[in-house]
Parts: sequence; C-alpha cells; structure tokens
Amino acid sequence: MDKKAVESNVPLGQGRGQVHRERTPDLSSDLSFEELRNRFDTSATVRREIMSKPSTHGSATRQIVSGKIFKKCKSATFQIDGATYTIEQGALTIVRRSSSRGKTESSPPTDEQLDQLDLDTEHLPAVDTPDACDKAALRLRYLLRQLNRGEIPAETLQKNLQYAAKVLEAVYIDETKDRRGPEQPRMQPATLHMRRLRTPCWARCSVEKPNEAKPAVARQQSAPTLVFRRLADEDDELSEVQPDAVPPEVREWLASTFTRQLATAKRKSDEKPKFRSVAHAIRAGIFVDRIYRRVTNTALMQFPQDVVRVLKTLDEWSFDVFALHDASAGQPVKYLGYELLNRYGMIHKFKVPPTILENFLSRIEEGYCKFHNPYHNNLHAADVAQTVHYMLCQTGLMNWLSDLEIFATLVAAVIHDFEHTGTTNNFHVMSGSDTALLYNDRAVLENHHISAAFRLIRDEECNILQNLSRDEFREFRTLVIDMVLATDMSFHFQQLKNMRSLLTLAEPTVDKSKAVSLVLHCCDISHPAKRWDLHHRWTMSLLDEFFLQGDKERELGLPFSPLCDRNNTLVAESQIGFIDFIVEPSMGVCADMLECILGPLHSSTKNSSSSAGQEPINEESTGAEPISKFKIKKPWVACLTDNKKIWKEQAAKDAEARAKLEEETNGTSPPTEE
Repeated sequence: MDKKAVESNVPLGQGRGQVHRERTPDLSSDLSFEELRNRFDTSATVRREIMSKPSTHGSATRQIVSGKIFKKCKSATFQIDGATYTIEQGALTIVRRSSSRGKTESSPPTDEQLDQLDLDTEHLPAVDTPDACDKAALRLRYLLRQLNRGEIPAETLQKNLQYAAKVLEAVYIDETKDRRGPEQPRMQPATLHMRRLRTPCWARCSVEKPNEAKPAVARQQSAPTLVFRRLADEDDELSEVQPDAVPPEVREWLASTFTRQLATAKRKSDEKPKFRSVAHAIRAGIFVDRIYRRVTNTALMQFPQDVVRVLKTLDEWSFDVFALHDASAGQPVKYLGYELLNRYGMIHKFKVPPTILENFLSRIEEGYCKFHNPYHNNLHAADVAQTVHYMLCQTGLMNWLSDLEIFATLVAAVIHDFEHTGTTNNFHVMSGSDTALLYNDRAVLENHHISAAFRLIRDEECNILQNLSRDEFREFRTLVIDMVLATDMSFHFQQLKNMRSLLTLAEPTVDKSKAVSLVLHCCDISHPAKRWDLHHRWTMSLLDEFFLQGDKERELGLPFSPLCDRNNTLVAESQIGFIDFIVEPSMGVCADMLECILGPLHSSTKNSSSSAGQEPINEESTGAEPISKFKIKKPWVACLTDNKKIWKEQAAKDAEARAKLEEETNGTSPPTEE
C-alpha cells in the first residue's frame, strides 16, 4: 500500500502547496490535516481578513498556509508537540518525532528497552499504520542482538521477519508520481542490467566470520552480435535426408520421434511484464536481504563436503553429474536445484522458505525415482538443470530475462521429466494407458510432468510459490507450461523451423517464452554434445531404457518401437544420425538465437565496458571489418565433432564384425549339409 503525499487545497497565491511526510522509526501517533490546521489556526476573523486582502511586502509575497501568515523565504522550521515542521519554497515538510520519549530520530534503542520487548506477533498494529514502523525497527534491533547470542527460536524469528517485511512493503515511495520540475528532463534508464550471481550456499556455510561479505561471482558474460546466420531454407525436415544417409531403422526412429502431423498450436501472446516499484525493491529487497544474510548459516541447507567439492565445477559445460550423484548419496536434484535457486537469488527475491524448498526438491527427487528408470531419472533432471544454468550464466542470457523468468526457467528444468514412466509417448498411445486417455494422446508425458509438479506445489509443505502475487503466479505457470511442453520431441522440427525463419528477418523480435523453451529443449537433448565419457554413459543408459520398453512391447504383442529391440539395434549408427540430424542443428539454431538476442544488448554496453578497462568475452576482430564481431562460447561444437568421430570408428568396427560373422555363418553351412 502506498503512503502518498498529503495534498493541501489551501490557496498559496496562484498555486497549491503539498504536505510531504517523511517517516522515522520513532513515529508515535498520526495527525490528520484538520488537526494540523487547527494547531496553526488563530481566529476566523483574522483569517477572513487576510484572505480578503492579500498584501505584498516588497518583492516577497505573503502567503497563507492553513490560516497562518508566513513570509515567503527559503525555509522556516518550528515544532509542535514533538513534531518538527519545515516549510521550503511554499511546500510543507513534516518530520515527526516522538514527544513522549524525547529521542533523536537516529538514536538506537537501549538494552533496557530491548530486554522489555515482547516478541508476540498477535497484537501488533496494522502494517500500514505509523506505529508499525516503530514496532518493526525495535523488533529487528532485538532480533539482531538475539541472533548474535544464539537465543532466538526459528518460529519467532520467521514471524517477526515477515511482519517487518510487510511493514516495509507498506511504506515504500510511489515513484509513479512525477516529481520533476517543469524543465527537468526524465532520466533514461540503463539499457542492460548486468546480473551477479550470489555466493554459493556451500561457500557461505564454510565462512567462519558471517559478517564478512564474500565477493559474489561476477557473471557479466555478454552475448555478441551475429556473424553467420543459417538460412531458412536449410531445413532439417526428414524429407530432405537422402535415403542412403542413414540406415532405415535409424530413419524410422527419427521420423517417429521428432515429427508429428498436427501443427503446433499458437500460444496466446503474453502481457508485457509488469515492473514493481523501484523504491519498493530498494527498501524491502535490500533491508530484508540484510537480515537474511545474518541467518544464512543456520537457515540455508547444509552441504556435505563431497558435494561442495563437485559443485565447484558447476559452471563447466561438461559438468560431471554422475560424480554429484555419488557425492550426494543419490540426491543430485536436491543439492543442485537448491544451489541454483540460491545462486540466482530466487530464494531471497521470491521469499521461498528454505525448509519448503528443501521439501519440494526432495519430493521432486522421489518422483524421478518412482519408476527406477535407467535414463529419465533424477540424474537426467540434474544434468538438464545444470546445462540450463550454463546457458543462462555463461552466454549472458540471464541479463535479458527478468527474475521471474529465470525462476520459471530453473524450475521448469528441474521438473521437466517429473514422474517419467520410462516409456515414450507413442508407447502410451499404442498401449492405451490411462495417462494417454487423460491427455487425449497429445504430449502425454509432458502434460503429466507439468500437472504432477503443480499438484505437488499445491501441498502446503512444498509450495515454493506461496509468496508470489496472483499476476506473478500466472506468468510463472504459463512460462513453465510453455517450456515443458516444448520438450515434446514431436515438436522438434517445427520448433527449429519457426525459430530459423524468425532469425532471417531484418529485425527479428524473439518472444521470451519461445527463446527459453528452445534453450530447455536443446539442454534436454544435449548429452551427445558433452565430453565423451559422459555422453557414452548417457547413451548406454538410454538404450537400456529403450530395451526395457521393447520387452514390454513384446509382452503386449505390440510392434517394436525404433531402437527398442535389444536383438536388432545399431547403436553407433543411431547416435551418428541423432547428432547429424537432431543435436547439431538444434545447438546451431540455439546459438544463433542467443547471439541475435544478446548481440544488441552487448553492443549497447560495449563502450562502458571499454572505458572501465574490461574486455568483452570472445571478442573476435578481423582486419577487413572495422567493427568487431562477437560470438558466444560454443564448447559443444568440439564435443560433437569428437563424439561423432568416435561413433564413426565404432560403426566401422561393428560393420566389420557383422560382415565377418556373416562370412563365418555362410562358410560353416556347407559342411553341416554334408
């Protein structure tokens, strides 16, 4: 609730004056304008005489303020009942002080006053009343003292912090009032806000002195402008794939998995994001963050040392999520999800209670382990979430997104395969499962992931969105739905085709929802673009899951889905086709999109970076062009090349082995007939 300036309707010459109220922590009681006017009042006769005969004295015009005559001057100050009133250039500024205690507005409460304080929150004044400021300030002082002594119950601390935060929210300044003079120009906002990630949870927990602020990790990586852009006619539709380019089985798998007949439904355009009060963010955000920092060591989840060791490489492209799984005793989602939401400041920004977040991540982890899948499990969820973190942080994408959009992106990555059954959408449709019937054969698993996750969030003990406003919740939910539905592989080619066509426009405008949806989709299929040892392990796990589905299909009398027959699958050839026709084009379009989005933002901050002596990342300049070209880092390019080379060598060996086996079979058959 805004506390706006009180306007005075009393005529001041030809203009109108305003009464501006500045709050201080020692506010005791509030005076209405009529009460204030009565304190200035002299008599009705004098007031009528003055108002009927306004006079001047030299060049100084006499003005009437609520019945009292003041000579126009730079300022005048006087006191009434412990409140100080200052008039400056015809505007009345009120500075309220408590008259009963006679304290100055900057004097802190004494130890005796703090000792007598009762932390009961049931009988506190309303948060939008003047007395609430006194109460909140005194309680925060008391909490800080008790925290240093370690004598404060967690429940009492939480209730009083919530009350203090609500008081701050109630008294912020409404900056929508244009306080500029008639000749003062409006200041232009900054073009790009460069984000800095918070100190990791495990690093905070290891600090011996909590008052020492550790330097936050700077993430000012910028996305350069586009150098080369793929043409729209370079499509990846399977109709363009030559018949002899891949084996028939691999081609059938690509066709059945990554295409669909129905066109993607167009999503209704979202409303423009609504920005909160800047003053609100400054007052409430900074103040609450300070008090949260004092309790970080006890409030945030503790990280085992083995987990800390693995998380130190969290910013690397080929992050070893298998090592995290071993270090965390099979709970990679819990620790990695918690760390990411803390690093991006989501826990503090959206006031997510740490215990609620821990409960939510633990339940999500349980859902991933529900069907004991070899591939679509909590390891895969953690791997995708870490890859999304790399794309946000190392490319500079986080500087283009709002806090809520980052929050939604991280949560979508964590829950994108929640309660996966270890079977494909096609298996659900062909077998007529209850899930397929529920979602009418459309994005069966993806719809279930979203629905199950939001049902979990409705649980009071897992509701990480409890402090979002109604508008924030709707925007968050819409973003998560869009992103997770985009991981349906049957939308793959249409998604890439739409984005590639958009990027060929002279001035492309990329929708944020579509951008983060493509990023999540690429991260979901990115394991062939990781280091070979990681990629090979993921491939074997995925094939195990395919073969288990094939066994179920055999039992149900259904035809084998592509790559699901354990006795007739070309592993190396399937991975070569997957890289050539799916992963490599996807990562290329995603990189083009990121460079298109972030290039203009980077160029707008180029001059300021140069003046500060900071060189942008990945700067490339050529002698032929006077303007430097910038491109994001693409570590996946080298990994894709290396992995494809290894698979081709493996395919050649497999072909040799099959030919040799066929020769042996043909060579031994004649003697058996004799």
